[in-house]
Amino acid sequence: MLNQTLETKTVESYEEVAAVVELPVKHAEPVVVSYAEDIVKVVNLSKQFDGIEVLRDINLTIKKGEVVSILGSSGSGKSTLLRCMNWLEQPERGTIHLGDERIGINPHTDKPLKYRDLAKMRERIGMVFQGFNLWPHLTVLKNVMEALLHVKKMPKAEAEAIAKVQLEKVGMSHKLDSYPSMLSGGQKQRVAIARALAMEPEVLLFDEPTSALDPELVDEVLLVMQKLSKEGYTMVVVTHEMEFARNVSSQVVFLEKGILIEKNPPEKFFTNPDSSRVRQFLKLD
Repeated sequence: MLNQTLETKTVESYEEVAAVVELPVKHAEPVVVSYAEDIVKVVNLSKQFDGIEVLRDINLTIKKGEVVSILGSSGSGKSTLLRCMNWLEQPERGTIHLGDERIGINPHTDKPLKYRDLAKMRERIGMVFQGFNLWPHLTVLKNVMEALLHVKKMPKAEAEAIAKVQLEKVGMSHKLDSYPSMLSGGQKQRVAIARALAMEPEVLLFDEPTSALDPELVDEVLLVMQKLSKEGYTMVVVTHEMEFARNVSSQVVFLEKGILIEKNPPEKFFTNPDSSRVRQFLKLD
């Protein structure tokens, strides 16, 4: 059973929260992970809004088990790229594959997938939004059970068992009967993460998961994400949290005006990036 430290509304210290989710402190040696096959492949992806190109010829390959952080200034296209990955936004050009399956497009007709097929595909891609997107009229437990019941058509007992396991993983098993209005922002986001995990996705997408949180609540969410990375989850994270990107990422990507201008391991990205724009962003010069 998880320690109850995370029941409190604020975080006392990094080390205290690290103990709750059984993580090392900040300066521990990184875990070495062996990456296998490609799980996400983005090829020549472009997207426009009202005739303005917000993504231009993006190419990005993500291997199973990697954590890829996407950085960039506001309006650089980070969230749009993430939303294209699960077809919440439809690109004008290019392709996205999840494993061998092309996302959003019927391979036989080359036309957009029908709603039912698209919903089935999205079961393989978990999405955690900055605004939590919890059902306000449902308890914590029922929020996590909802998709299991209505998308996967699971029996109630099975859905409830899975939901409880995932809520315990993120330190929220003591809030099963609470409603979202009774939770702190960090607690809401941990419930949203549990909801995504319950669907057993192959990839987890995080769209600025801490940007709506008060500063003292950020660590509790980042620590859960760090725990997931150590368990081998494939994660794509749009973030402004430089320390998380440096310490947890396998690769760091930088977008500038819709163009991917840098992709490197964090040790190179944060100390000796290839792009002068990234050096400027990181204030290295």
